[in-house]
Amino acid sequence: MLFTGCKNPFAPALDTSAGSASSTISDQKTIDGVFQNFQYAYTFKDTIIYGRLISGDFVFTYHDYDQGFDVSWGRDDEMKTTYGLFQNSQRLALIWNNVILASSDSSTANIVRGFNLTITFNPTDVVRLDGRVNMSLRKDPDTQKWMITNWIDESNF
Repeated sequence: MLFTGCKNPFAPALDTSAGSASSTISDQKTIDGVFQNFQYAYTFKDTIIYGRLISGDFVFTYHDYDQGFDVSWGRDDEMKTTYGLFQNSQRLALIWNNVILASSDSSTANIVRGFNLTITFNPTDVVRLDGRVNMSLRKDPDTQKWMITNWIDESNF
């Protein structure tokens, strides 16, 4: 028997086509690429991809309705909080909705857009959130990659 033409279905060839990798993870050289990577990071609970989105001087702010004031934290707390969310949930489903406001120049941008987030902690504990993010982004002059510098959560929960 000759096996020269045989292909093993359990060891397929590597797909080296240009569209295979770029359709999932962006190079972050566009603002849309940042949102695409953000969604990817949440879907696959990937803190490495998420960390590449967040600048060193990042600030997250949300309104604590129980206490009646705004709460803010920096990059380190953001990464710890997101890691905890990723570790303690079984599934995250993030959907970005329409952009409500967008202003940008060659090095900075401000984007306000809606989102839907479903967090499944277990089959009987599912949380659905709808809201808006108000994000400021800055383009790194060396890498030409956009990063999130400021995130204001404009949701009402």
